Amino acid sequence: MWTLVGRGWGCARTPARWATGAALGPAPTFGAAPESWPTCRVYSSAEFKEKLDMSRFPVENIRNFSIVAHVDHGKSTLADRLLELTGTIDKTKNNKQVLDKLQVERERGITVKAQTASLFHNCEGKQYLLNLIDTPGIQAQTVANFFLAFEAQLSVIPVINKIDLKNADPERVENQIEKVFDIPSDECIKISAKLGTNVESVLQAVIERIPPPKVHRKNPLRALVFDSTFDQYRGVIANVALFDGVVSKGDKIVSAHTQKTYEVNEVGVLNPNEQPTHKLYAGQVGYLIAGMKNVTEAQIGDTLYLHKQPVEPLPGFKSAKPMVFAGMYPVDQSEYNNLKSAIEKLTLNDSSVTVHRDSSLALGAGWRLGFLGLLHMEVFNQRLEQEYNASVILTTPTVPYKAVLSSSKLIKEYREKEITIINPAQFPDESKVTEYLEPVVLGTIITPDEYTGKIMTLCEARRAVQKNMIFIDQNRVMLKYLFPLNEIVVDFYDSLKSLSSGYASFDYEDAGYQTAELVKMDILLNGNSVEELVTVVHKDKAHSIGKAICERLKDSLPRQLFEIAIQAAIGSKIIARETVKAYRKNVLAKCYGGDITRKMKLLKRQAEGKKKLRKIGNVEVPKDAFIKVLKTRSSK
Repeated sequence: MWTLVGRGWGCARTPARWATGAALGPAPTFGAAPESWPTCRVYSSAEFKEKLDMSRFPVENIRNFSIVAHVDHGKSTLADRLLELTGTIDKTKNNKQVLDKLQVERERGITVKAQTASLFHNCEGKQYLLNLIDTPGIQAQTVANFFLAFEAQLSVIPVINKIDLKNADPERVENQIEKVFDIPSDECIKISAKLGTNVESVLQAVIERIPPPKVHRKNPLRALVFDSTFDQYRGVIANVALFDGVVSKGDKIVSAHTQKTYEVNEVGVLNPNEQPTHKLYAGQVGYLIAGMKNVTEAQIGDTLYLHKQPVEPLPGFKSAKPMVFAGMYPVDQSEYNNLKSAIEKLTLNDSSVTVHRDSSLALGAGWRLGFLGLLHMEVFNQRLEQEYNASVILTTPTVPYKAVLSSSKLIKEYREKEITIINPAQFPDESKVTEYLEPVVLGTIITPDEYTGKIMTLCEARRAVQKNMIFIDQNRVMLKYLFPLNEIVVDFYDSLKSLSSGYASFDYEDAGYQTAELVKMDILLNGNSVEELVTVVHKDKAHSIGKAICERLKDSLPRQLFEIAIQAAIGSKIIARETVKAYRKNVLAKCYGGDITRKMKLLKRQAEGKKKLRKIGNVEVPKDAFIKVLKTRSSK
């Protein structure tokens, strides 16, 4: 199921031959003669020869909507059909994931970065600007920001997709929508985006059900930055929505966030490629280039206004908050500078990733990166490999914990009473804090009722607290649980899919922090701590998690000429141990007889040599060992 959600915002587009208004006269109406109306076809971007004149599009003819759905529900396929129906792109067999421009997006079939497209559509004699945002399924904050930013009436259009599938049951889905969202079933639109079945009804519903934006074009400029990308030749390209006023090339604008002044070099709309325009007016969405050198200068949620015409900044937008942190190191330290350059370039186009320099005795210099989730981390790593040919080591992912300091001396040292810990190696000792806090999320699971028992057992094993349970229909249940984030961040989704044969869906939202009994667990190799494997765990699960890490390391570490003791420790207490047996050379092979004392002498010398080796020998942890210990929890 998809939901198309509209607000009073979006982007704009129209054919150049009508937008320029030169010698071609007014745009033809829907009822005009066939020779004056090009069968509702909109010309592709390549056919635009001059800049668009956006003043020809009144606010009442603008409709703005977004396609919101989980991963693999067909958002990009629906976007392709809408682009074809409005003539924005030519209809060909190669039109697949047109708005997904990254290689990883096309390979995984997911949308990683939100894309904007301005569509032109004629309906009942009126020319409409339909402004589409194809949202990523892996970044819920991006979707939430789209709605928070635009203070207008929210309209929801439920769209049931993939009705062409053999096991599709659209009537059952209609009943679920009516029960859960209180939307009448007759308002649902049943389509097949893959085959193009009934997709035109979506466009009609967007025009009829979504109101135009509420803006004021005569007021001073007030533009909201809701996304940005980086171009190495032109700098930052900021996606903006205009609430008030007009902006054009040559204007001097000011950032409300940084108070820096810029001169606008170019404005335009996306259709779906960049199309320059003369101006952008209130109620329209497009892009703006103003010589910004870094995406941090185009902060998401920032308000832009004209120089010497300050306005009240727009409220509502929130920067994406990292939920998962992991150390990243080059496989070979000689590649440090190349990897640094790759990370910098990639983060310029993904401002939701945070970067802090870090170092490790075993892995050398590196960084600690913050991501929105585990899938976001995997996609970022894949992009590094594909786009920059970089090979990296990722340490065990962790979540941001908090600690309330116990003494005024520590508060003065840290300059705050409550500190946030993103690196487990820096987790403060229990004697220094009054309590630890861990992040929690409100998770929603929708599953066929036959799997309910197994899923409830799984949730309880992850320290989840049940908040609600609703029977959507006779066969489907919706469960709501309060989860500690660290219990679901690594392998919960895989376990859920395994238990439900792939039929259960899972989503979660931030629910703040709660008090927890947390401990720092060290992993020791022959008594030496491996900083990269330090982890923060709940006290009740320390033994099972430590035992699992030790077992995985035992399988990953190569045998040496001396014995290797793998231990999990909390402070000075050892809670789990595994041993990698030493290779044993048969020193008695050359002894065919003789006195037993000779054999004992050889064995004693061998034992002394092994003892010395154990003291001076260096236990090297293979690079793949860090990857193998990522999933430390049992999926049972």
